[in-house]
Amino acid sequence: MLQTIKRNLQKSEKHRSLYLIIKKIKHYYGKTLIFNMRMFLRYIGISNFHYKNLKKLKNTNENQRCFIIATGPSLTIEDLNKVRDEKTFGMNSLCKIYGEIGWETTYYGIQDTYVYEKLKGDIASIKKSTIIIGDSIKDSWEDYQKKWCSYPLNMLNHLVTYEDLTADFSENSYMKVYDGYTITYSLIQIAVYMGFKEIVLMGCDCNYSDNKDNQHFVSSGVFDSTYKTAGKRMMFAYEKAKEFADANNIMIYNATRGGMLEVFPRVDLDEILNLKVNK
Repeated sequence: MLQTIKRNLQKSEKHRSLYLIIKKIKHYYGKTLIFNMRMFLRYIGISNFHYKNLKKLKNTNENQRCFIIATGPSLTIEDLNKVRDEKTFGMNSLCKIYGEIGWETTYYGIQDTYVYEKLKGDIASIKKSTIIIGDSIKDSWEDYQKKWCSYPLNMLNHLVTYEDLTADFSENSYMKVYDGYTITYSLIQIAVYMGFKEIVLMGCDCNYSDNKDNQHFVSSGVFDSTYKTAGKRMMFAYEKAKEFADANNIMIYNATRGGMLEVFPRVDLDEILNLKVNK
C-alpha cells in the first residue's frame, strides 16, 4: 500500500513536490539525526569501532604530496606508471587493472553501493592498498573492523534530490566526510585529514559521455544515467574544496589531460614529477 502511494507520488508532476517534501523530512529528521547523534558520541570519546582504523591515519602524511587518481577516460596506463612511486589514492574501477600494471595505489577508496557490488571480487583481491570505504556500504562490517578504514559519509540532501545543490568540506574525517557527488571529493577530505598539503588530481575529467563504454578509463559496469548534469554538481562541490584549501595553505592541482575541471590550477604531470620527456 505504502509503496503504491510512493510510486504514484513520484509519477505525478502535480504531487512530485509533495513527495520531495516528505522525503526531505524523512532524511533530515531521520537519517541526519541519527548521523549527528553518532558523531556526537565520537566527539565525546565514545568511539564507534567502525572508524577506528581511519582514526589511525590522522596526520600520517604531514606536509607531503599525494596523487588522487580518478577514472576519467583521459587517464592512461603511461601516466599511471609515472606515479607508481608516489603516495597515491585509487578509486572505484581502478582496482580492476592493478594486476595489469603490476602495482597498487597506496590507498583505494569506494563509497557507491552499486559500484561496490560490481567490484566486490576485484576489491577482495587487493593485497597492498589501504582500503578506505564509505559507511554507505553496509555489507562488510567485519572487514571494516579487521582491516578496512571505514569513514562516516554525510550525504547531505543528495539522497533526496540532485536539484538543490549542496556541499561542504570536512577537515576531520573521523567526525564526518561530506559527499560532493563523487568519491574524488571524499578522498580530498580524507587526504587533508591525513596531513597532505599538496594534492594532485589525475583522470578527473568531470564530463561524461552517453556512451556506456566511454564514461570511464576502466568500466565498473555501472552507467551513470545522470551524466548530463554530473559535471555541474561536481564543480559546485570542488569550489568548496578550493575555498577550504586556499584558506588553509593546501595546494590542489589538476594534472588531468583534458576534461572540464578548471576550478583548480592546471599543471603538467611530467613537469610536476620533474620527469625528462623524450620528444
